[in-house]
Amino acid sequence: MNYQYKKEFRHHLVDWFNREKRDLPWRRTSDPYKIWVSEVMLQQTRVDTVIPYYNRFLEKYPTMQSLAYAPQEELLKMWEGLGYYSRARNLQAGVKEVVEKYNAVVPDNRHDLSKLKGIGPYTAGAILSIAYNKPEHAVDGNVMRVLSRVLHIEDDIALPKTRKVFEEAVDMLIDEEHPGDFNQAIMDLGAMICTPTSPKCLLCPVRDYCIAFHEGDTEQLPLKSKKTKTKKVKYEVYVAVDEQGNYLLEKRPSEGLLANMWQFPMIELTKDVAKDTFEKQYNVHIKKYVNKDLLKFKHIFSHLTWEMECILVQVKQLEHLPDNVHFYSIEKIKELPMPVMMLKILNVLN
Repeated sequence: MNYQYKKEFRHHLVDWFNREKRDLPWRRTSDPYKIWVSEVMLQQTRVDTVIPYYNRFLEKYPTMQSLAYAPQEELLKMWEGLGYYSRARNLQAGVKEVVEKYNAVVPDNRHDLSKLKGIGPYTAGAILSIAYNKPEHAVDGNVMRVLSRVLHIEDDIALPKTRKVFEEAVDMLIDEEHPGDFNQAIMDLGAMICTPTSPKCLLCPVRDYCIAFHEGDTEQLPLKSKKTKTKKVKYEVYVAVDEQGNYLLEKRPSEGLLANMWQFPMIELTKDVAKDTFEKQYNVHIKKYVNKDLLKFKHIFSHLTWEMECILVQVKQLEHLPDNVHFYSIEKIKELPMPVMMLKILNVLN
C-alpha cells in the first residue's frame, strides 16, 4: 500500500466508525482501569453478555484500590456466569501490582504493561491506543479476519507465529492521530460487517481497498487449520442433601480449571471407578436415592467437554468431612461463587 492508499483507507475506516460505532459503556471513558476491565471481560465473551457485568463490576469496584484488596470469593461471585475465571484472578493480581508498584497509575508503555498479570499483547495495545492515544497494535480474531481479507494474507491464523504478521500490518496501517478509533473500528468492522461467514461486503466502508473483495474470495479467508478434537469426560454429579435440607458442596483447588469455585461433588466415570467412590471420598453414607435422573447435560469448554449426569441423594455424614467440603443451606449456596454448570443444577433445586 502506498501512502495515499493507506491515508484513504484510514480515513474511510475511522469516518465509518465515528458514524456507526456501537454505543458501549466502556466507550464513554478514557480511564485506563475501566478500559482494562472491559477488555478482560470481552475476551471470548459476547458484548451483550459483558455489558451488565461491566456496569455491576465497576459499581462494586470503582477504583483500582477497591478491586486490589477485595476478597477473592466476593470477586468470583461478581464474575459468576462470565466464565474463564482465571481472567478475574489475573485482573485482580495485575491491578494490585499497579496499586502497589505504580501508585495506582496504569503504565502508559507496552514494556511495563506487558509485565502485569493477565495482560497480553492485545490487551496492552487496546489500553495504550484507547486510553493513552498511542499508535499501538491490538490484534484479536476480528482484526486478523478483516486484515487477512483487506491485504489478502494467507498465513494460518491458528498458528501463534502468524500474530506477528498481523501486528506488523496494523503498525503499517494505523492512524497515528486516532489510534484508539482505528483499532476499535477494525474490531467493530469484524463484528458487524466483515463477519466469519456471509460478510456484508456491499456495506463495507473499505471494500474499495480490500483485495479479497476484488478477488472474490472473502469467504475463503482467513485461513485457519482445524483444532484437534476436544476431550470428553463423563461425570456423575452427586446432589447430596442431609436430613436438615443442607447440600454437600466442595471447593475446587486454588490452581487450575475453575480454581476456588464451589461445586456439587463430581465423580469421574472411569473404567475402574467403584460404586462407593462417592461415599468413601466425601465420608458420607447414601441413605436413599431420591432421583437418579435429576439432570443430564453437557458443558463445553474450549478444550474439553464435560458430560454430566446429576443424581439427587439423601445422605448422612460420617465423622469428619474433608477440609474443602461442607454442608450448606440453599440460601448460603447462593452467596458462593459457582461455575455456570453448577448454577444449572442449583436452578433445578429452587
